[in-house]
Amino acid sequence: MSIKKQFLKTRPVCKVTFRLFREDVGDADSVHIAGDFNDWNKLQTPMRKLKDGSFTITLDLEKDRDYAFRYLIDKQTWLNDPEADQYVNSGFSDSQNAVVCV
Repeated sequence: MSIKKQFLKTRPVCKVTFRLFREDVGDADSVHIAGDFNDWNKLQTPMRKLKDGSFTITLDLEKDRDYAFRYLIDKQTWLNDPEADQYVNSGFSDSQNAVVCV
């Protein structure tokens, strides 16, 4: 898994690229990312599957904010990113959400 940030000089946004490798998701058919940036809509933001079996997406996120998020694998299994900037309690049971700080 990886998270890359590219801050833009001309706009108050950061291009954040999220990537899950095949070893992270196995033979998954689909991965969606849900979080504060899309009102936690589980299916609104699908990640693109690459030929090597990894998944990626780049989002424009407003700077100077923190965004909680999680990945949804094959519409069934939630996964956090170990490279997140921090983690917060999700409010559901003892689970946590990953956080990216831009």
